[in-house]
Amino acid sequence: MSARKHSFRTRAIHVGNAIDPATGAVVPPIHLASTFKQPGAGEWGEFDYSRSGNPTRSNLQSTLASLDDAAGALAFSSGMAAIHCVTMMLSSGDHVVAGCDLYGGAYRLLHKICSRSGIEVTLVDMTDLAAVDAAIGPKTRLVWGETIGNPRMTIIDLPALAKIVHAKNALLGVDNTFGTPALVRPIEHGVDIVMHSATKYLGGHSDCLGGTLASATKAIHDELYYIQNATGAVLDPLSCHLVARGIKTLDLRVREQSGTALQLATWLESHPKVKSVLYPGLESHPQHQLAKQTLQGGFGGMVTFELDGSIEETARVCESTRLFHLAVSLGAVESLIEQPATMSHASYDAADRARFGITDGLIRLSVGLESFDDLRDDLTAAIG
Repeated sequence: MSARKHSFRTRAIHVGNAIDPATGAVVPPIHLASTFKQPGAGEWGEFDYSRSGNPTRSNLQSTLASLDDAAGALAFSSGMAAIHCVTMMLSSGDHVVAGCDLYGGAYRLLHKICSRSGIEVTLVDMTDLAAVDAAIGPKTRLVWGETIGNPRMTIIDLPALAKIVHAKNALLGVDNTFGTPALVRPIEHGVDIVMHSATKYLGGHSDCLGGTLASATKAIHDELYYIQNATGAVLDPLSCHLVARGIKTLDLRVREQSGTALQLATWLESHPKVKSVLYPGLESHPQHQLAKQTLQGGFGGMVTFELDGSIEETARVCESTRLFHLAVSLGAVESLIEQPATMSHASYDAADRARFGITDGLIRLSVGLESFDDLRDDLTAAIG
């Protein structure tokens, strides 16, 4: 690669994927070795033990750092392992402000695991900047949000949020799984830590599990690396290879999925049995104008809509589709459907589900690469 910064799509293919000097292979080899011979006793080479560093993982991390415009990136065994690493920067007595439109696994980690260490958590509407400002106290060390909220698709004002958080001497971290670096790069907007569930759009094919963190500064990166190395939740070499392969088509996939998602959201909005549709690309979305400023090249492949029906009726619709597979996860080439109240967000306390709008009629779609016509017809048959 030359010193000139290439486009996102080009870097996704070339950064971290240098030609193998030993063979000329255009795809780097997968280094499955768990340990590496050292030059001498007490002398250390670039790699010594695969928990601390592995050539295949390092290649992927180079790609991720480039795409997220980060000082450094780390690859973890899962998205939750990545978020957990961020929370391990905290100490007993520290306070976290988190968004209320939040993945159920993150909610469970904060409320059921971090709480055991004396870490306090306050959930707040991240679209209400005054509420965020008011929730940050003297013990707040971390503010955690999602660029596109899960499952209600809220959009946060990243530069404004960063200004508020940094004025209070806290760190701002965001989950950018729904947005992906193809559509938004939060570090460019002042965010300190960016997390992706690599299982989703980065991998893109429902065949690997992983998570990533990208850091705005070397100091933050070094602290996260220290925690990762000390605790060991690293991504294995084969999964690193699969994520790296998926990233090469990330930009193409996300833009195509975004286009189909917008078509489906527009169609659903006119369906007589659909109560409401939550999609940032719709003019009816509360943060549509902000989404147009924040998301470049599309509004993402996730659509949430609400039926005017019971939890049983909603479940029946989810169970009746044929192209949309009933499954948790998202971001892959095949389309998925799920019921947040009983699946992705079942870990929420019932009172918080009611408080934050995770209703019995809510359905979340992950739009894949099938044609719009086929997906529309599948939903038409299921909704009735």
